[in-house]
Amino acid sequence: MNRPDMIRFSTLALLGASVLSASTLPAYAQTPVTQPPAVAPTLPPAMVQPLPPAPLPAPIPPLSATQEAWANDWLRSGAEQGLTARRKATATLTGDALVSALLDRAKALSTGRVDAADFLEIWALRPEPYDPRPGLAEAVAEDRLAQWANALTPPYAGYEGLRKGLATYEAIRDKGGWPVLTATSAPMVVRARIALEDRSVTPTENLTDVLQRAQRRYGLNPTGLLDTRTLAALNVSVDDRIAAIMANMERWRWMPRRLPVNRVQVNIAAAVLTVFEGDQPVTSMRAVTGSPQNATPMLSSNIHSIVVNPPWNVPMSIARRELFPKGRATLAKQGYKIVKTPEGGERIVQPAGPNSALGRLKFDFANPFAVYLHDTPARGKFSSYDRLASHGCVRLEKPVSLAELMVASDPDLNGQIQTLIDSGKTQRVSLPQEVAVYLLYWTAFASSNGTMSFRADPYGWDKLLAEKIEASSSRADPTAAPAPTPTIASKD
Repeated sequence: MNRPDMIRFSTLALLGASVLSASTLPAYAQTPVTQPPAVAPTLPPAMVQPLPPAPLPAPIPPLSATQEAWANDWLRSGAEQGLTARRKATATLTGDALVSALLDRAKALSTGRVDAADFLEIWALRPEPYDPRPGLAEAVAEDRLAQWANALTPPYAGYEGLRKGLATYEAIRDKGGWPVLTATSAPMVVRARIALEDRSVTPTENLTDVLQRAQRRYGLNPTGLLDTRTLAALNVSVDDRIAAIMANMERWRWMPRRLPVNRVQVNIAAAVLTVFEGDQPVTSMRAVTGSPQNATPMLSSNIHSIVVNPPWNVPMSIARRELFPKGRATLAKQGYKIVKTPEGGERIVQPAGPNSALGRLKFDFANPFAVYLHDTPARGKFSSYDRLASHGCVRLEKPVSLAELMVASDPDLNGQIQTLIDSGKTQRVSLPQEVAVYLLYWTAFASSNGTMSFRADPYGWDKLLAEKIEASSSRADPTAAPAPTPTIASKD
């Protein structure tokens, strides 16, 4: 990357991610009690100060008949925001029941339909706390319900693109979906099938070009051939695509309402890292993310330092499963060292060097999963379209370029990353400013012209999340008409 392309990051504050730091108990909570606790003296009644009363919830003024009619119509539009699949609200609500439904819908749109207590541990993004009651009370009093409702959804083009895409795919579903293709399907049938999702397809366009564009939308090698993987992607049912869109809309609702304008963002499912400056993508690179057996967690944090020429302290889970079975002699030949632990056990360390699994650079950020961004000596995987192969960390195609961007504002470090690497010395470099990093799982997203792109769901999280959304919606509105739970096709 050319020097003029270097980015000078401004100070970035981590938003809404306090849950991501590994929590530690205070010293007194970790110390066993060896003496009975002293009995606290009893204070005279006059000295006992009562606790202040808890603040009362904001009162909601009574809704007018016009407001009630609008509110019921709005509640019936939940499917448009990906809060339900085919389940539609049927009851007409009034009074307290209507207010409760409005509050529930507002919270679902702002922070997600699925309660954070029902998240997988590895879904380490947590939505910011939100109390919809004050806003609803003000909106009713000022007769601004529509404006209040419009401000509830995530303020991102990514979310709005998914909302429009959802409407498109629901329309396709309502017209009967699409046919199942085979390797012998006629070209006109293949073209018509792809045109359902890609409105730019023309009757005279070369089928190879049509297929290549479709393959790029699915993250496949754009060969222009109707191969096995392309057929599998085209034959994913429209209901499964709708479920994937719903899952990704839900993940947008977990995001903070204001992202740091300068940040590093990794799409785990697509295995791509993107650098944002001024809230605009300025550069990207291929990555290698966790395999289906070693999922990369969703999280947000701040990159605080870079380790140059890092050794690899092999996690015990990997050591037991993959390295110790090879035998000590083999490990020694491969350059590993077995060292004693303070507890009397053993662990494996791979010294720094050109063959280290971490390569020459490691980007550190606090998280409870011990994952990070790092270099790798295994460069071949970056040319593949299937790059989910790590143990959970994120391997980088261009780590030196990324490091140079992060230290560019420090005159002592600017342009010196390769020099530090060449010294062979292991050292930690603190960044001039911490850089926000987001590891996200986007399997559905819209392009600028509204055409949807999809990636495989390697961890099965789309299917699980779609089921949780539907179950949560059912609990929130038991009067709604039942509907079958959407499913996601198994991976090819």
